[in-house]
Amino acid sequence: MALKDLPTDAQPREKLLARGPAALADAELLAILLRTGLAGCGVLQLAQSLLDAPGRHPETGLPQGGFDGLAGLLNANAQDLARIKGLGPAKRAELLAVMELAKRATAQQLRERTVFTDPQTVQHYLQLHLAPRPHEVFAALFLDSQHRLIALEELFRGTLTATAVYPREVVLRALHHQAGAVILSHNHPSGSVQPSPADKELTRTLTSALALVDVRVLDHVIVGPGAALSMAEAGWM
Repeated sequence: MALKDLPTDAQPREKLLARGPAALADAELLAILLRTGLAGCGVLQLAQSLLDAPGRHPETGLPQGGFDGLAGLLNANAQDLARIKGLGPAKRAELLAVMELAKRATAQQLRERTVFTDPQTVQHYLQLHLAPRPHEVFAALFLDSQHRLIALEELFRGTLTATAVYPREVVLRALHHQAGAVILSHNHPSGSVQPSPADKELTRTLTSALALVDVRVLDHVIVGPGAALSMAEAGWM
Protein backbone atom coordinates (compact mmCIF):
# COMPACT_ATOMS: atom_id res chain seq x y z
CA MET A 1 0.00 0.00 0.00
CA ALA A 2 1.31 3.43 -0.98
CA LEU A 3 1.10 6.53 1.21
CA LYS A 4 -1.63 8.00 -0.98
CA ASP A 5 -3.83 4.97 -0.33
CA LEU A 6 -3.78 5.40 3.44
CA PRO A 7 -6.66 7.22 5.14
CA THR A 8 -5.96 10.94 5.21
CA ASP A 9 -5.56 11.07 8.98
CA ALA A 10 -3.04 8.22 8.81
CA GLN A 11 -0.87 9.67 6.06
CA PRO A 12 2.53 10.62 7.50
CA ARG A 13 3.09 13.48 5.03
CA GLU A 14 -0.14 15.21 6.01
CA LYS A 15 0.54 14.59 9.70
CA LEU A 16 4.04 16.08 9.35
CA LEU A 17 2.78 19.21 7.61
CA ALA A 18 -0.04 19.69 10.09
CA ARG A 19 1.78 18.89 13.33
CA GLY A 20 5.51 19.04 12.56
CA PRO A 21 8.10 16.28 12.15
CA ALA A 22 8.51 15.75 15.91
CA ALA A 23 4.93 14.43 16.06
CA LEU A 24 5.79 11.46 13.84
CA ALA A 25 7.10 8.11 14.99
CA ASP A 26 10.35 6.80 13.49
CA ALA A 27 8.47 4.43 11.21
CA GLU A 28 6.24 7.25 9.93
CA LEU A 29 9.22 9.44 9.04
CA LEU A 30 10.85 6.51 7.28
CA ALA A 31 7.62 5.74 5.41
CA ILE A 32 7.71 9.22 3.86
CA LEU A 33 11.06 8.33 2.29
CA LEU A 34 9.96 4.89 1.16
CA ARG A 35 6.63 6.14 -0.30
CA THR A 36 5.38 2.67 -1.29
CA GLY A 37 5.25 -0.76 0.27
CA LEU A 38 4.98 -4.22 -1.23
CA ALA A 39 2.17 -6.53 -2.20
CA GLY A 40 0.65 -7.55 1.10
CA CYS A 41 2.93 -5.20 3.05
CA GLY A 42 1.97 -1.54 3.51
CA VAL A 43 4.56 1.20 3.51
CA LEU A 44 4.27 1.74 7.27
CA GLN A 45 4.70 -1.98 7.84
CA LEU A 46 7.76 -2.01 5.57
CA ALA A 47 9.22 0.98 7.42
CA GLN A 48 8.70 -0.70 10.79
CA SER A 49 10.31 -3.90 9.54
CA LEU A 50 13.47 -1.92 8.75
CA LEU A 51 13.58 -0.66 12.34
CA ASP A 52 12.87 -4.03 13.96
CA ALA A 53 15.63 -6.01 15.61
CA PRO A 54 17.29 -8.64 13.40
CA GLY A 55 16.41 -12.23 14.07
CA ARG A 56 15.46 -15.50 12.47
CA HIS A 57 12.15 -16.82 11.24
CA PRO A 58 10.74 -19.16 13.91
CA GLU A 59 9.89 -21.85 11.35
CA THR A 60 12.48 -21.57 8.57
CA GLY A 61 15.39 -20.34 10.68
CA LEU A 62 16.29 -17.87 7.93
CA PRO A 63 17.50 -14.35 8.80
CA GLN A 64 14.79 -11.72 8.97
CA GLY A 65 14.13 -8.37 10.57
CA GLY A 66 15.75 -5.00 10.18
CA PHE A 67 18.49 -2.90 11.69
CA ASP A 68 17.42 -2.58 15.33
CA GLY A 69 16.38 1.07 15.24
CA LEU A 70 17.46 4.26 13.55
CA ALA A 71 21.07 4.05 14.73
CA GLY A 72 21.49 0.69 13.04
CA LEU A 73 19.77 1.88 9.88
CA LEU A 74 21.96 4.98 9.75
CA ASN A 75 25.03 2.75 9.72
CA ALA A 76 23.76 0.32 7.08
CA ASN A 77 25.64 0.16 3.81
CA ALA A 78 24.38 -0.56 0.30
CA GLN A 79 24.93 -4.30 0.72
CA ASP A 80 22.98 -4.34 3.99
CA LEU A 81 20.04 -2.55 2.39
CA ALA A 82 20.11 -4.78 -0.69
CA ARG A 83 19.14 -7.81 1.40
CA ILE A 84 15.80 -6.20 2.35
CA LYS A 85 12.96 -7.22 0.06
CA GLY A 86 11.22 -4.18 -1.37
CA LEU A 87 14.21 -1.84 -1.37
CA GLY A 88 15.09 -1.29 -4.99
CA PRO A 89 18.04 0.78 -6.21
CA ALA A 90 16.13 4.08 -6.01
CA LYS A 91 14.97 3.57 -2.41
CA ARG A 92 18.39 2.34 -1.32
CA ALA A 93 20.05 5.38 -2.87
CA GLU A 94 17.63 7.78 -1.15
CA LEU A 95 18.13 6.13 2.24
CA LEU A 96 21.90 6.15 1.91
CA ALA A 97 21.82 9.82 0.91
CA VAL A 98 19.69 10.78 3.91
CA MET A 99 21.90 8.78 6.25
CA GLU A 100 25.04 10.46 4.97
CA LEU A 101 23.42 13.90 5.24
CA ALA A 102 22.57 13.20 8.90
CA LYS A 103 26.17 12.28 9.67
CA ARG A 104 27.55 15.29 7.81
CA ALA A 105 25.13 17.68 9.50
CA THR A 106 26.21 16.44 12.93
CA ALA A 107 29.87 16.69 11.96
CA GLN A 108 29.32 20.28 10.76
CA GLN A 109 27.82 21.21 14.13
CA LEU A 110 30.91 19.87 15.88
CA ARG A 111 33.24 21.75 13.52
CA GLU A 112 31.45 25.05 14.09
CA ARG A 113 31.18 25.00 17.87
CA THR A 114 33.23 23.73 20.78
CA VAL A 115 32.39 20.23 21.94
CA PHE A 116 31.71 21.54 25.45
CA THR A 117 28.69 23.51 24.22
CA ASP A 118 26.84 20.37 23.17
CA PRO A 119 28.20 17.14 24.66
CA GLN A 120 25.03 15.29 23.67
CA THR A 121 25.80 15.99 20.01
CA VAL A 122 29.23 14.44 20.47
CA GLN A 123 27.71 11.29 21.93
CA HIS A 124 25.06 11.16 19.19
CA TYR A 125 27.72 11.55 16.51
CA LEU A 126 29.77 8.71 17.96
CA GLN A 127 26.70 6.52 18.31
CA LEU A 128 25.83 7.05 14.64
CA HIS A 129 29.27 5.87 13.61
CA LEU A 130 30.17 3.17 16.12
CA ALA A 131 27.22 1.75 18.02
CA PRO A 132 25.86 -0.73 15.45
CA ARG A 133 29.20 -2.33 14.60
CA PRO A 134 29.27 -6.09 15.30
CA HIS A 135 32.88 -5.90 16.50
CA GLU A 136 34.73 -3.50 18.77
CA VAL A 137 36.03 -0.36 17.10
CA PHE A 138 38.30 2.18 18.76
CA ALA A 139 38.11 5.72 17.40
CA ALA A 140 39.24 9.23 18.23
CA LEU A 141 37.80 12.68 17.63
CA PHE A 142 40.70 15.01 16.92
CA LEU A 143 39.96 18.60 17.96
CA ASP A 144 41.65 21.92 17.39
CA SER A 145 42.79 24.29 20.14
CA GLN A 146 39.23 25.66 20.44
CA HIS A 147 37.95 22.08 20.82
CA ARG A 148 36.20 22.01 17.46
CA LEU A 149 36.17 18.87 15.37
CA ILE A 150 39.02 18.30 12.92
CA ALA A 151 38.39 14.64 12.11
CA LEU A 152 36.97 11.38 13.37
CA GLU A 153 39.21 8.40 12.72
CA GLU A 154 38.63 4.73 13.39
CA LEU A 155 42.04 3.59 14.52
CA PHE A 156 41.69 -0.03 15.59
CA ARG A 157 39.29 -2.91 15.17
CA GLY A 158 39.02 -5.93 17.38
CA THR A 159 36.88 -8.91 18.24
CA LEU A 160 33.58 -8.86 20.09
CA THR A 161 35.43 -8.66 23.40
CA ALA A 162 38.74 -6.87 22.93
CA THR A 163 40.59 -4.32 20.85
CA ALA A 164 44.35 -3.90 20.64
CA VAL A 165 45.10 -0.19 20.90
CA TYR A 166 48.63 1.11 20.40
CA PRO A 167 49.31 4.47 22.12
CA ARG A 168 52.10 5.31 19.68
CA GLU A 169 49.67 5.22 16.72
CA VAL A 170 47.17 7.44 18.54
CA VAL A 171 49.91 9.97 19.29
CA LEU A 172 51.09 9.95 15.67
CA ARG A 173 47.57 10.61 14.36
CA ALA A 174 47.13 13.46 16.85
CA LEU A 175 50.38 15.02 15.62
CA HIS A 176 49.32 14.51 12.01
CA HIS A 177 46.13 16.49 12.62
CA GLN A 178 47.96 19.06 14.79
CA ALA A 179 45.26 18.39 17.37
CA GLY A 180 45.04 20.29 20.61
CA ALA A 181 42.76 17.74 22.23
CA VAL A 182 41.10 14.40 21.57
CA ILE A 183 38.00 12.53 22.62
CA LEU A 184 38.49 8.78 22.72
CA SER A 185 35.66 6.40 21.94
CA HIS A 186 34.88 2.76 21.42
CA ASN A 187 31.80 0.61 21.18
CA HIS A 188 30.56 -2.31 23.24
CA PRO A 189 28.64 -4.63 20.89
CA SER A 190 27.30 -6.47 23.94
CA GLY A 191 25.11 -3.47 24.72
CA SER A 192 26.50 -2.52 28.14
CA VAL A 193 28.33 0.80 28.15
CA GLN A 194 29.91 0.43 31.56
CA PRO A 195 33.71 0.71 31.34
CA SER A 196 35.78 -2.34 32.16
CA PRO A 197 38.98 -2.14 34.24
CA ALA A 198 40.85 -2.48 30.93
CA ASP A 199 38.95 0.53 29.51
CA LYS A 200 39.95 2.64 32.50
CA GLU A 201 43.58 1.55 32.29
CA LEU A 202 43.69 2.26 28.55
CA THR A 203 42.30 5.74 29.17
CA ARG A 204 45.02 6.46 31.73
CA THR A 205 47.73 5.13 29.39
CA LEU A 206 46.57 7.22 26.42
CA THR A 207 46.09 10.32 28.57
CA SER A 208 49.70 10.05 29.75
CA ALA A 209 51.07 9.34 26.26
CA LEU A 210 49.22 12.25 24.64
CA ALA A 211 50.20 14.62 27.45
CA LEU A 212 53.83 14.16 26.40
CA VAL A 213 53.03 15.94 23.12
CA ASP A 214 50.75 18.52 24.81
CA VAL A 215 47.48 16.97 23.61
CA ARG A 216 44.70 16.80 26.19
CA VAL A 217 42.26 13.87 26.44
CA LEU A 218 38.87 15.46 27.16
CA ASP A 219 36.76 12.33 27.42
CA HIS A 220 36.40 8.65 26.62
CA VAL A 221 32.90 7.87 25.34
CA ILE A 222 31.66 4.29 25.28
CA VAL A 223 28.70 3.65 22.99
CA GLY A 224 26.33 0.76 22.48
CA PRO A 225 22.97 0.22 20.79
CA GLY A 226 20.78 3.03 22.11
CA ALA A 227 23.17 4.10 24.87
CA ALA A 228 26.34 6.10 25.51
CA LEU A 229 28.49 6.80 28.56
CA SER A 230 30.94 9.64 29.10
CA MET A 231 33.77 8.59 31.40
CA ALA A 232 34.45 12.27 32.13
CA GLU A 233 30.86 12.88 33.20
CA ALA A 234 30.94 9.72 35.29
CA GLY A 235 34.01 10.98 37.16
CA TRP A 236 36.46 8.38 35.87
CA MET A 237 38.78 10.96 34.31
